[in-house]
Amino acid sequence: VQLQASGGGLVQAGGSLRLSCEASGRTYTIYSIGWFRQIPGKARESVATIAWNGRNPNYADFVKGRFTISRDIAKNTVDLQMNDLKPEDTAIYYCARRGSSHSPYGAWGQGTQVTVSS
Repeated sequence: VQLQASGGGLVQAGGSLRLSCEASGRTYTIYSIGWFRQIPGKARESVATIAWNGRNPNYADFVKGRFTISRDIAKNTVDLQMNDLKPEDTAIYYCARRGSSHSPYGAWGQGTQVTVSS
């Protein structure tokens, strides 16, 4: 499975961005997709996850009510709609997949930079 993240950019605080994670290859092996972020000097953290069938979205507390994760079956993507962005959301955002509920996330894409100015 290969994952390609896109959609990052520079936005002012309060603005919105939509990230997209496109999956290719053996997508039938995907159990779930997660969006993660890494702030320089800090550990990578989970932002949101969703089952490959589009069910069971889960969010980190710090994005609840602002971010929405969804699956676009036609495009074979998992999208992350980010609203009301804050400067502390500035990070490199990555998507990854796991093959089962017991396996770790892997197949990390190259990441996409999100910068929120105050």
